[in-house]
Amino acid sequence: MTYRPAFYPGEDAQNPGSLHLNGVSNRALETGRTRLIVTGAMFVLAFSVIAVRMVDVTVVKGVSGHAHAPKVAEMAFERADVVDRNGVLLATSLPFVSLYARPREIRQPAEAARRIAAVIPELNVTELQTKLQGERSYIYLRRNLTPRQEYDINALGIPGLHFEKGEKRVYPQGELAAHVVGLTDLDGKGIAGIEKTFENELKSRRDPLKLSIDIRMQTVLRNELARTMGEFHAIGATGMIMDVRTGELVAMVSLPDFNPNNMSTATPDAMFNRATLGVYEMGSTFKLFNTAAVLDNGIANVNSTFDATHPIKIAKFSITDYHPENRWISVSEILKVSSNIGSAKMAMAMGTDTQRAFLTRMGLTRPTAIELPEIGTPMVPNPWREINTMTISYGHGMAVTPLHMVDGVSALVNGGQLHPPTLLMRNPGDPVPAQQVIKPETSREMRDLMRMVVTEGTGGKADVPGYEVGGKTGTAEKNGAGGYRHKSLLSSFIATFPVSDPRYVVLAMIDEPQGNKESFGFATAGWTAAPVVGRVIAQMGPMMGMAPSAIPEPSARDKAHLAHDVVAKGSHDDKGVTFAEAE
Repeated sequence: MTYRPAFYPGEDAQNPGSLHLNGVSNRALETGRTRLIVTGAMFVLAFSVIAVRMVDVTVVKGVSGHAHAPKVAEMAFERADVVDRNGVLLATSLPFVSLYARPREIRQPAEAARRIAAVIPELNVTELQTKLQGERSYIYLRRNLTPRQEYDINALGIPGLHFEKGEKRVYPQGELAAHVVGLTDLDGKGIAGIEKTFENELKSRRDPLKLSIDIRMQTVLRNELARTMGEFHAIGATGMIMDVRTGELVAMVSLPDFNPNNMSTATPDAMFNRATLGVYEMGSTFKLFNTAAVLDNGIANVNSTFDATHPIKIAKFSITDYHPENRWISVSEILKVSSNIGSAKMAMAMGTDTQRAFLTRMGLTRPTAIELPEIGTPMVPNPWREINTMTISYGHGMAVTPLHMVDGVSALVNGGQLHPPTLLMRNPGDPVPAQQVIKPETSREMRDLMRMVVTEGTGGKADVPGYEVGGKTGTAEKNGAGGYRHKSLLSSFIATFPVSDPRYVVLAMIDEPQGNKESFGFATAGWTAAPVVGRVIAQMGPMMGMAPSAIPEPSARDKAHLAHDVVAKGSHDDKGVTFAEAE
């Protein structure tokens, strides 16, 4: 038993135990005060850390650099960009979010479908409910959600809905370079054009893939082709511009085209690349190769003459001229007036073996090596008989792609060097692959002849003052069931400029143009394709920094002759139509 005195020292005798209670209270107050101080100190410390961090983020690092640049800039996309020769963006990748569902996790499919469709009105409620009631483990409901749609769907709080992050291929230029760049499918895999050819490289490289295309030239060419298609109610058109010194294509257009940002526009007809996949009998533009072959092989010179007095009859066929000369005419005149009879006589003098060997050397009997999956194979006769030799001389009986024409004519005018065509930009100083296919002197003669065709012959509407345009028209009848269709024309014009020192070759081809009031009902190349090339050259020359040469003022006598030529020769083309006849 513990002894306790009557009262502790200092204890109130009247209230025993009061001193003890006061001591307990004091100790409790002291403990509480200590805890408050510690808690307050912790809050002060915490807020101090936050304040220091805010200063560090907003002031120190915000001023010193880009440590907190947007995350988008730091994202490593799976696919590299594609740009034109000047760095203009043609294809790029952007982040996106897709909505998918796990049907087995969704308890009320009907209610979920209704609420989801309220956020994304493009989705059909009935179809959505059917998907959500299915047995599949997961199913995509919508790709490429907007940030607002992602937020609103997430706010619904529906179990079983999930988001998937990915990247979307975007084409800032739309239709403009569709057949060159191509497109990817919904899974980001290249299915056409450069996107398909460089599928693996675009996934492995980080720097952009630079093409030879110049989007400015592409715009000019597409606009002019589309304008002509509309004016002449044509079913299609194609055109190209090639640098004759390197083989680089600075423009390539095929119409109709498609918008790679909207796959619904990518119909089979729109996706068909007429420039590289379509093979056509090119008509009288092929006479350039026939003439070059005769000159280069020493069969004749520009002044040699051939008998064009009468049509050529072979078996049941007859070769005629649309505008007969009915006389012996020179090699230069044959090209100028586009004589089929004269061309056939030249080919006969050359022989089948020589013709075939020359066209093979020019790359016209095999597919081109362009960096596209859409490549056409030339159609050549087998066996190659004498009748084929004659018809090929004026562009029938053999079919090639328009790209074959552009590449071949580039070799005819650039000194005789055949360059493999390319859609990739060549770096300055890099060696350019080349094969010498004709003599330099033959190339000079061909340039002079092409200039004569423009100044005196069938290509007058392509002339551009100061740019020395040389070229050749071609109006071919399309082959169909039962033979050639006389009212279904393929009108083309191929040109180079300036002929004194060629830089570019330009091709325009119009598919089945219909005559109109301005053309006096004619739809031949002199009225349709030649003006396209002239307008393109007039615009691209200054854009490419090519100053026009000085143009001498015509004398009174020259003006009088010019006025006469407008009436007598102004619209004369390879079908022999003249302005006077049209009136």
